[in-house]
Amino acid sequence: MEMTFTGRNISVSDRFREYVSEKVGKVEQLASKVQRLDIKVTKEPHSKRPETQLTVELSVVSRGPAIRAESKAGDKFAAFDQAFSKLLERLRRARDKQKVHHGRHTPTAVFEATGGLEPVDTDVPLHVTAAQEAAESNGQVDQDNPVEIRRKVFPATRMSVDDAVDRMELVGHPFYLFVDDATGQTSVVYRRRGWAYGIITLDESCDDEETVETRHYREAAAV
Repeated sequence: MEMTFTGRNISVSDRFREYVSEKVGKVEQLASKVQRLDIKVTKEPHSKRPETQLTVELSVVSRGPAIRAESKAGDKFAAFDQAFSKLLERLRRARDKQKVHHGRHTPTAVFEATGGLEPVDTDVPLHVTAAQEAAESNGQVDQDNPVEIRRKVFPATRMSVDDAVDRMELVGHPFYLFVDDATGQTSVVYRRRGWAYGIITLDESCDDEETVETRHYREAAAV
């Protein structure tokens, strides 16, 4: 498995590379088709909270959907350990999901297993999110910053609502944009409170009133 190391405002030492290399064998045990593991270390030079000034982002690149995890701490070794633990959990869920597809036992659903994980904001880079959360907790948000609107374009991928829920949880995002395989419409699935999820779809022929449909995970939708 190939590994890439990137440092932002910090150099990645040989000691850290060796430390990571000693642990990543677990990734290949859980996901045999992994092609690459990207490790990114970011240091916020002006952080007023030393215990969260370092962020480690881990991204597993394979033939399937990307799986990511991140964590922040006072040193890169602690941040890596925390992020690596999250990554292994998500890899286990992905492996268990494959077992279901091959007719084996039914494991805990992805949404149940990852319900307690903190969602990651996809609108901004992970290291920026970490810095913003740290600043907000101390009331240090800069109100003079200009309002930014970012546009991102992704390939349109058709899948079921349940598969979109799984992919959202595997990357730790609070929402996931996809093309609904059943309707052909561009939709967004998002996490609500508890074990509930929502899906938003736009329809030009729809009236002002919203249409609500409720069903259980992996239960056939009403036709």
